[in-house]
Amino acid sequence: MHTSSGDTSETPAGEGLHFDNHKARSSKNGLSVLTRTIKTLSSSPGVYRMVGVNGEVLYVGKAKNLKKRVSSYLRLERIPMRLQRMVFNTHSCEIITTHTEAEALLLESNLIKQLKPRYNILLRDDKSFPYILIEIEHEFPRIVKHRGARKKGIEHFGPFASARAVNSTLTALQKVFLLRTCTDSVFANRTRPCLLYQIKRCAAPCVGYVNKETYGDYLRQAREFLRGDSHALQTELAKLMDTASARLDYEAAASFRDRIRAMTAIQAHQGINFDGIGEADVVAIYRIGNRSCIQVFFFRNGQNFGNRAYYPAHAADDTDGEIIEAFIGQFYASYPPPKEILLNTTPPHREVLEAALALRAKRKIKISMPKRGGRRKLIDHTAINAREALERRLAENTAQRELLEGTAKVLELNTTPERIEVYDNSHTSGAHMVGAMIVTGPSGLIKTAYRKFNIKSANLAPGDDYGAMREVLTRRFSRAQKEDPDRSRGQWPDLVLLDGGQGQLNAGLSVFEDLGIDDIALAAIAKGPNRNAGREQLFLPDKTPFTLPSNHPVLYFLQRLRDEAHRYAITAHRSKRAKTIGQSLLDEIAGIGTVRKKSLLRHFGSSKAVSVAGLTDLKAAPGINAITAKNIYDHFHPEG
Repeated sequence: MHTSSGDTSETPAGEGLHFDNHKARSSKNGLSVLTRTIKTLSSSPGVYRMVGVNGEVLYVGKAKNLKKRVSSYLRLERIPMRLQRMVFNTHSCEIITTHTEAEALLLESNLIKQLKPRYNILLRDDKSFPYILIEIEHEFPRIVKHRGARKKGIEHFGPFASARAVNSTLTALQKVFLLRTCTDSVFANRTRPCLLYQIKRCAAPCVGYVNKETYGDYLRQAREFLRGDSHALQTELAKLMDTASARLDYEAAASFRDRIRAMTAIQAHQGINFDGIGEADVVAIYRIGNRSCIQVFFFRNGQNFGNRAYYPAHAADDTDGEIIEAFIGQFYASYPPPKEILLNTTPPHREVLEAALALRAKRKIKISMPKRGGRRKLIDHTAINAREALERRLAENTAQRELLEGTAKVLELNTTPERIEVYDNSHTSGAHMVGAMIVTGPSGLIKTAYRKFNIKSANLAPGDDYGAMREVLTRRFSRAQKEDPDRSRGQWPDLVLLDGGQGQLNAGLSVFEDLGIDDIALAAIAKGPNRNAGREQLFLPDKTPFTLPSNHPVLYFLQRLRDEAHRYAITAHRSKRAKTIGQSLLDEIAGIGTVRKKSLLRHFGSSKAVSVAGLTDLKAAPGINAITAKNIYDHFHPEG
């Protein structure tokens, strides 16, 4: 691939891509923009971006033939009304050419995930998946849950559908293979076995109850199990049990028996499983009107690792195949695709999708739509789960809509709120103060919109909650005025709810007055006398505070929102406090980086133990030379 800009000359940025940008500031609508763009387009594959007047990317699309695909937007009578609106709102069209259509699809998926254009089909839930990995750096490696970037050189087992699925699997693995899960610092400082040894979930290598060779066998067996070799492993354990019994070592035989029972229990609770399914994801879509659910079941090494439901944003005229194709492109941009993907509907460009995923995974990927047999039953089962999940969500949304309508009535709003933002602060005696914002709407809590604010004002008195609230609201809405002045992105609230009483309400009103905001409803909620939940008072501008009956559904709804904001604020505060406390001891010492800090914590067990250690003890820590030891000692003993 090659890179160029409007004059098609080579540039060093972004090897393999052609860029062409056409702007028409004076055009009345996007038709003239596209007409001029088409004159310079080639028939090569690539990606095009429709950009609005304020620089917002409206749509990202891929094409096997760019000239032909972009030209299709000029025939307005043949495209849906929403795309007609997109065309008329287009201020510029940006083009990126690629060598193949598969490369274009990969680029399109990445850009959609990054830019989230309003006219594309969007995957809303983009949380990373948890894995299980075995940390091999230690003499007695531990087995842990891992979420985030994949570590090179370490085998990852997963992905699992949820943290719950990982935790239950870890618990089962502990019962069968007796592997440790404690941190290295805890391991290094144990003098007697912990409770996990007592309940037969760890072999207690920390106190020498198992040697390195035997523990290595446990690790090998755990790996075999996670790779799907459970039947051979069960046979091996049965032989070991018989051997121990034959030599009258009944305690060892009983231990093998318990491990076999635990493994049998795991296999019995695998849920849906079919022979012949090795590494595959089963993906099914179910749709009711313009709402849909995509259910994904994860199978790795013949084991069911759980399932997750997704609710993509799409238009009513998008087909099931188009929705699932867009979903797969964005979904597998986050983690490697499996060898096989089973679908209940055919994507329009299946071969291109396979080629794109193969490029990403660097191996062959098969997408199939089985019509019969066990695989078809599995797909049907997944589709049933998608239908039930969608029906539950629609029912919940109906109840949520009723609560929003009730809130509008109680708070005397002109319209039913589509977006409610709730704010709270948290601190410890004025230290480590953090503000928090949570968001809810017709579909429930919108956790991707949550925000936390580290309070920065240097002139605030410790514990000044009103000042902290003013800072949070000022930063939130001054930024909104700057980034979305015409309120076209759906990021402005209809109602702002503050955790507190009249003082917090006054703080909010003063911010809105300073910023010239007079069309957003503002309210506050405070607990009743003696902070009695259930007797909350509601505060509105220019009105007397009032309460609702304790069984009022809107009161319960507002309580839940207030409690969620409080939970989120406390979590953010504790994270900041823990980070600050951890940094105050070791991270401020010159010459102490990540490696030496880890070495010190492994050797001493805690940063507090480092702070009271003698100079000779510091020199004995691995990786700490005499000069570094003296720096550490002088840091904690400045008078010495």
